[in-house]
Amino acid sequence: MTKADHPQAITSQCAPAGENRHMPDAVVIGAGHNGLVAAAMLADAGWSVAVLEASAMVGGAVRTEELTLPGFHHDTFSAFYPFAAASPALAALDLGAHGLTWRRSPLALAHPTPDGRCVALSTDVEETAASLDAYAPGDGDSWRRLYQRWQELSAPLMATFLGLFPPVRAGARLAAAVGPSEWARFARFALLPVRRMAEEEFAGGGEGGRLLLGGNAAHTDIGPEMAGSGLFGWILACAGQEHGFPVPEGGAGALAAALRRRAEAAGATVTCNARVTEVVVRKGRAVAIRTADGTEVEARRAVLADVDGPTLFLDLVGPDHLPRRLLDDLHRFEWDMATFKVDWALDGPVPWTAAAARRAATVHVTDSLDELSRYFTDVATSTVPVRPFLLFGQQAVADPTRCPPGAATGWAYTHVPRRARFGAAEAEAFADLIEARMEELAPGFTSLVQARHLLTPAAFEAADSNLRGGAVGGGTQQLHQQLVFRPTPGLGRPGTPVAGLFLAGASAHPGAGVHGACGANAARAALTSDRWRRLGQVGRRRRPAA
Repeated sequence: MTKADHPQAITSQCAPAGENRHMPDAVVIGAGHNGLVAAAMLADAGWSVAVLEASAMVGGAVRTEELTLPGFHHDTFSAFYPFAAASPALAALDLGAHGLTWRRSPLALAHPTPDGRCVALSTDVEETAASLDAYAPGDGDSWRRLYQRWQELSAPLMATFLGLFPPVRAGARLAAAVGPSEWARFARFALLPVRRMAEEEFAGGGEGGRLLLGGNAAHTDIGPEMAGSGLFGWILACAGQEHGFPVPEGGAGALAAALRRRAEAAGATVTCNARVTEVVVRKGRAVAIRTADGTEVEARRAVLADVDGPTLFLDLVGPDHLPRRLLDDLHRFEWDMATFKVDWALDGPVPWTAAAARRAATVHVTDSLDELSRYFTDVATSTVPVRPFLLFGQQAVADPTRCPPGAATGWAYTHVPRRARFGAAEAEAFADLIEARMEELAPGFTSLVQARHLLTPAAFEAADSNLRGGAVGGGTQQLHQQLVFRPTPGLGRPGTPVAGLFLAGASAHPGAGVHGACGANAARAALTSDRWRRLGQVGRRRRPAA
């Protein structure tokens, strides 16, 4: 699947640790970013924590490798982190003190169109507004109003969105910020599809506003006609307006490495090449884990799993320890769309026709909202799109350390049907189609390609077993599998039917995105559960004999 075969230099490696003989308070399964956040928080609370990771490196889907040529550092999976910059969980860990440096491009993102114009999302609201007015006068003012609404609500909204469900305190703050007379209108706003939100909110009715919301919503698996897609597009666009779309200096793996250092500085231990095959349950409680080599590690207080929900319940715990209703619900669990990705080593910067696109590390590629709708319809109907939406990354615009001087990296993914199968020939042909899309907006792109590396849906799962069938979101982000429905109806929290076991991965609320909230919520739930358990034990000891 490559045009060049070169050794891969891996960052965020951790060597296997010596066998740990003591019984930790908590065992964390998986050293993805959520697992490392959870480990750091528990260690900060005074718990002894052992993190066990199946692969040879930490980070899960936050990883950087030399996938094409030596000196070209590509983000293997995730790449841009507006939610990380806005995340209270990550901010509290002070990762800058542990080696993380954020880099930002002059523009947060760009969305060029075939007529030479370009939507430019800038941290300067006036620059964003001007790019929208170029499509339709008046849409700039519409964006100012939408962004003002974000500024008024962002703190309680993000606390509500990222915190434990139900968000009692954060929800109360959000309700107060919205105001009693406007709550019903805001709830309606939050449920709008992208297409309807753009029609209602952008007075000029230009394509620029439609693409700003639609392109950002397309970071999820929620199409422009689906309820809630407008909210996702608005939140991500506003987060980019406020924080940019930052990237870690040196690659996504630098974020994972900083999280590992932070967790270890707090006292957690991290062991790689330690694949957990079983959560040991006795008398309805998770008391230990068992690894592939038969080692059993007991957990005094809790087991936290940074894995997908179906794997945790069906494979690691097993049906014998679970309610029949949960097992039935798991068979209804819906994965998000499959993903196809290409990385390029380029001789020079991408020659975008639109000048603004040369200033953004993140670029959206689709001609119109109508084309974006057709793309989502194709994927939903098991048709491989012939005009795929591309989320394109040129990280070196923000971080020149990613490649040799004068060169550039390219990174692009698109969604494909879960039933699609890509042999070597089919994968190469689809990558050629992606490059043809790039040529339309950046003539001469293919002449710059020195090497390329392809990740098919099957290759995603082979590289990280949590990315089942190329799904990168831990399950669909559509409304029927969010909030109290995530990962199955009636859960909505990190706790599980097994006492002492907590789901800390993206299958838990709030789901996909590198924000650390799933891990942070699981850590908080474990701490709270342990406090109640210990109080109960004290009460039983003090209870007088009958």
